[in-house]
Order: sequence, then C-alpha cells, then structure tokens
Amino acid sequence: MEFKLDEDLVLFAVDYALSKGARYAEARLQRDSSKAFIVKNGIPEAAGISESIGLSVRVLVDGSLGFASTDQWDNKDAIKSVVDDAVRLAKANKLGDEELSEEPTYKAKVFIDPIKNPDNVDSSDKILFLTELDKIIQTAHKEAKYPNRFLNLSERLTQKAYANSDGTVVISSIPRIAFFTFFVTVASNQFDTRYIQLGAARGWEAFDEWNLHDYLKEQAESIARVLLEGKETPEGIMDIILGPEVSGLSAHEAVGHPYEADRIMGREGAQAGESFIDPDMLGKKVGKEVLTVMDDPTIPNSYGFYLYDEEGVIARPRYLIKEGYINEFLHNRETAAKSGVNSNAAARASAYNREPIVRMANTYIAPGDMKFEELIEDIKLGIYIKTFGEWNIDDLRYNMRFVGKEAWLIENGELKYLVRNPILEITTPKFYESIDAVDNDLRFYAATCGKGDPGQGVPVYVGGPNIRLRNIRVLKR
Repeated sequence: MEFKLDEDLVLFAVDYALSKGARYAEARLQRDSSKAFIVKNGIPEAAGISESIGLSVRVLVDGSLGFASTDQWDNKDAIKSVVDDAVRLAKANKLGDEELSEEPTYKAKVFIDPIKNPDNVDSSDKILFLTELDKIIQTAHKEAKYPNRFLNLSERLTQKAYANSDGTVVISSIPRIAFFTFFVTVASNQFDTRYIQLGAARGWEAFDEWNLHDYLKEQAESIARVLLEGKETPEGIMDIILGPEVSGLSAHEAVGHPYEADRIMGREGAQAGESFIDPDMLGKKVGKEVLTVMDDPTIPNSYGFYLYDEEGVIARPRYLIKEGYINEFLHNRETAAKSGVNSNAAARASAYNREPIVRMANTYIAPGDMKFEELIEDIKLGIYIKTFGEWNIDDLRYNMRFVGKEAWLIENGELKYLVRNPILEITTPKFYESIDAVDNDLRFYAATCGKGDPGQGVPVYVGGPNIRLRNIRVLKR
C-alpha cells in the first residue's frame, strides 16, 4: 500500500482497541524520510537516504497503560495484532492506578511548506556547498591549521496521522533541515575543538538566512585567536556574563530537564536521570524578577516546532520559571493527571516505535530590555564567556560544571583580552539566584535532546540572551 497521510488507519486501530476493552486508545501513523550528506576533510565521504514508516498504539486498560508498534502499517490484520499486544501489555502491568488528564479535542492539520524544497536542489550541489564550507574553515586563520573537519547536512520530513478515542484527529507534515560541523584547530602548539549545530523546521531557504560562509569563518577564527592570544584566566570571586549559547544550554540542562514531571515523579529515574526538584517546590522563588525561563513549541520554523503533541494536546508557551518563581512543570497527560492539572503538551516521540514521553521543545531564558554594554558597564573585574566547550551535570541536575571556549576578561566595564578555559563549578540553585540582569539579544541554537530507554533523540532549540551573574567563583584549567 502506498503511504497515505490520512486518518483511516489510526481510526481503525482506535476503534478496534475500544472493542477489545480499552477505556482509552490512541494510534499514531508516522513516516520519517531522511537524507544526509557528509564531507570529511574536504572529501565527500557519504550520502544516504533512509525511511521509517510504522504505526503505534497506546491503550489504557484497567488502570494500566500498554504500548506497542508495528512496521506492517498497511495491513489491518497486523494492526489488530499490535492492538492486541498493547492490550496484553497493559493487562500484564497490573498497576491499576494510571489515569490521563481530560483535555479538549481537536480536528486539525499542520503542514509546513518549504519555500525552497531541498528535493529540488541537486545532490551534487549539496556536496559542493559542503566542500565550499570546508574550505572556509580550513583557511579561516593564516596562523592556524584545521587538520580535522567534519561537515554534515541533513534533511528530514516527518508526517503523522494521529487519533485518539476522545475524538482528536491531527494530521501533520513538518520538514526539518540541519547542519552540523566539528573541527579541530591547532595553533601555537595547542589545539581545541568546536561543535556547531544549526537547524530549523523549514526548507533550503534556511541556509540563506544562516549565512554559513561568514558564520563558520568567524567561528574558526575565534578558536584560533583564543589559542594564539588567550591569556591565563584569573581565579576568584567575580561577576560573569554568559552569552546566548551558554545561557541557552543552561536553560535546557538545568531548568528544562529537572522540570520534566516524569523525572520529578521518578518514572524516568533509571532511563535518563532524576531531578532535584520536587512537586512541593511549585511557586517557590528561585531567582530575581528578571529571570523567566520558557519552553515554547509554537515558535514558527523553530527546530523543536509543533502545534499538537503526541497525545493530541494543543501546544502553548510554557513558563517554567516566571519572574523568579517556579511556575509550572513539563507534563504529558499521565503526569498531569497525577498532579491534578492539565497537560501542557510536552508528550513527544522520536519515531513511530517510541512511546511518547515528557520532552522539551524550544527552551530559553526570556530576554530583557537592557543592552550588552549596560550589562558590563559597572563590572570592575569579570569574565565574559561567549561560547562553551564542555558541559557536565549530574543525574539530579543539581551540580554543574562548564568550561568556556571563547571568553574575555572584563575590566572596568570593557572587554580587555581573550582568556583561556574559564571554569564554573556551581549548583543549579546558586546559578539562577545569581542572575541579576539579562539583555535583549535573544538567540537560538539547534540541538538534539536525548532521553529515554530505548533512546529518543528529538530536535530542540536552546536559547537565551546575554545574562549577568554576580559574585561567582571562577576557576582555571
């Protein structure tokens, strides 16, 4: 059977599940088609096409959830069989206390049409594009060498038909395009590495906006300059400015993940870690009024974009921290029911054969109205960490350590010179309570967020403005 993006098969699965005794049922037909092109050290290394199509079913039977999937999506007997498997698994669980939150129902279609369809760009032109970018990195700085360079361009189209027994039906088709590079820089008998990832829910036109030729030259030059010009980082207590790349990662790792309700409730403990947050902390003050951390799937063309989650719940901006107070956690319908709230549409699955679990989308620190110059003007001695090279955080998301990549000494309100590898070792509560100012330069960076067992990598944005932290201990490598 040719793949057809409509609701017939998922409605058939839902109806059959109800006939088998399910109190609730949902079905998702999902097709992921991908292309990837790789250039390594200027040489085209690989190009590939992949496709994954299948149907999954989740049921609630006697207070227990069961999930099963099949790649025989075009066979109604196979669909019946996978429904039977889901019902059998639910009965075998014998938990008896699972509920799903009650949510409004929708009939919706979400289609993104690229301005420039990547399929209309010849594969040879894509390889040529990557080799041109490779040459830009290779020749970025005359006093540095870039002996190892890896560039990857990927395209993905995700098509879904979803239905549940409440009456929701959602059909969607979302293209995504992404670019990733890793390169090694050698200069002054030292070396360093740089990872860069960009992505968007759009077509080939994204590359026009990213202006990768200039961006990669700037990034490669900056690493060379740190190696050639960087001075030793001063140690001690001082003020810190973190650039959007760093503030964005902190929002994802140290707010987004610990605010996932399945972590808080222990469901993800053996799979992706736990959380230092507990449900009683809702409403607790954790920062100053300038601090707001959001997760918003609805940002147009964002890498983590969606308008309805994998449980048919309509998406909205989620205020995890609002003006310094813990405002809400990330919920799917399962954790929302346990908490006595509505789902805020955080259920995501990376493929047809993955269970929807609580996930982030686009997590960021909200911008303020200050300018960068105002952030640094009264700093007598401090460090501006523009980009990072290393990040570590424990399973509870409480203790974190990161090392700056491009970083500058701030002295008497001015950026003076580059410094090497400033280190912050700090707890999450201390990190966020120390933020006293944010500027208006909001920027987003693409990432692939991992979670679950079996693992699920989903596209996300991390982002933020430049942020200022007062009286932070800085270490040196």
